[in-house]
Amino acid sequence: MDFAPSARSQALLGALQRFMDDLVVPSMPDWHRWADAGAYPLDVVEPLKARARALGLWNLCLPGLRDDQPGTRLSNLDYAPLAEAMGAVPWSAEVFNCSAPDSGTMELLQRSATPAQAERWLDPLLRGEIRSCFAMSEPDTASSDPTQLQTRIARDGDHWVVHGRKWFITGAAHPLCRLMVVMGISDPDPQAPKHARHSMLLVPMDTPGVTIERNIPVMDHQALEGHCEIVLRDVRVPADQLLGEPGAGFALAQARLGPGRVHHAMRSIGQCELALALMCERALERRAFGGRLGDLANVQDWIAHSRVEIDQARLLVLRAAWRLDVEGADAARTDVAAIKLVAAQLQTRVLDRAMQVFGAMGLSPDTPLARLWAWGRAMRFLDGPDEVHLRTVARAELRRSRGRAGAHAAHLRRWMPVG
Repeated sequence: MDFAPSARSQALLGALQRFMDDLVVPSMPDWHRWADAGAYPLDVVEPLKARARALGLWNLCLPGLRDDQPGTRLSNLDYAPLAEAMGAVPWSAEVFNCSAPDSGTMELLQRSATPAQAERWLDPLLRGEIRSCFAMSEPDTASSDPTQLQTRIARDGDHWVVHGRKWFITGAAHPLCRLMVVMGISDPDPQAPKHARHSMLLVPMDTPGVTIERNIPVMDHQALEGHCEIVLRDVRVPADQLLGEPGAGFALAQARLGPGRVHHAMRSIGQCELALALMCERALERRAFGGRLGDLANVQDWIAHSRVEIDQARLLVLRAAWRLDVEGADAARTDVAAIKLVAAQLQTRVLDRAMQVFGAMGLSPDTPLARLWAWGRAMRFLDGPDEVHLRTVARAELRRSRGRAGAHAAHLRRWMPVG
């Protein structure tokens, strides 16, 4: 296994980091002025997007790009350090057209869209002209088990008709959001195979019957791009807007999760690196009880544990990215579950330590720590709760153990008492 980024990836990382330092970070005060007024900062983001695309820092997260599509074809392993760099400024992924859920939507469309669907939706997404949202989670079912979804997608002549309610739909309130990918039950037969009853439908956001009920605050913070509750009442969409085959929705949903979880995990690691750097600076500058905070043993322990845990998590994510590239999504399924679990728990742990070193200031908007901690806590639900990923890892381990049944019996007998 070789986790070293290629020379091309290293060059792109250098260019991206310079872009972040020279253009994104200096734009943060303007971004926050717009955000504090409750308006999405398009006047800040759009010029940065144009600059990034002109420099070739565009669609970095899509290995399936064709030569006639705008962007930079990178493997998951080569993209990973770039995602980490973007994580330090959470909104910066949009600047490079690498935001969730658009990255997953674009990959879905690359895999399964018809030429007409690609022209209508994929091409403008690749150009950064529109944004999208992915509507799966529902308030009345456990979204960790998508087989229980209640949204119905029914064929009616030349249309599909959708009825349902979705919530925590990220990106739905973005001013450029034009497309909602809706997942629901298209086969009403409860006796049908449970993983073959779902379909995905491409629904324009301005379709009659689509209503954004509210933008749900997460940890008492209301995101400008939205984590929305959406009602779908008698939403009629032309039949040619079905994505893939009827009944293929569950498989499509699983396919889009692997690379997206690598992206999430690496951005989380980037945020942990930022928190650790801030923690160290605070520990060196702040004085209490006759010395610096950094002289206290418990603060040193927090710093050391954070350093080691971040490096461990990064290696685990890079291994998952490598397996995705070399062996494919099925082989990497357990690895992907593991990194989602580890990265989300790591983020809240490192951010919590940093907040403790900053004291009350760490709870305020004067540092990015509280906001990043809140996002890390939400990450323990996004793309599946911790418990689902724990179960995936445990089941894989038990399968391996069953395959080795009896292999260690002789070893155990040597340690058993005799007589």
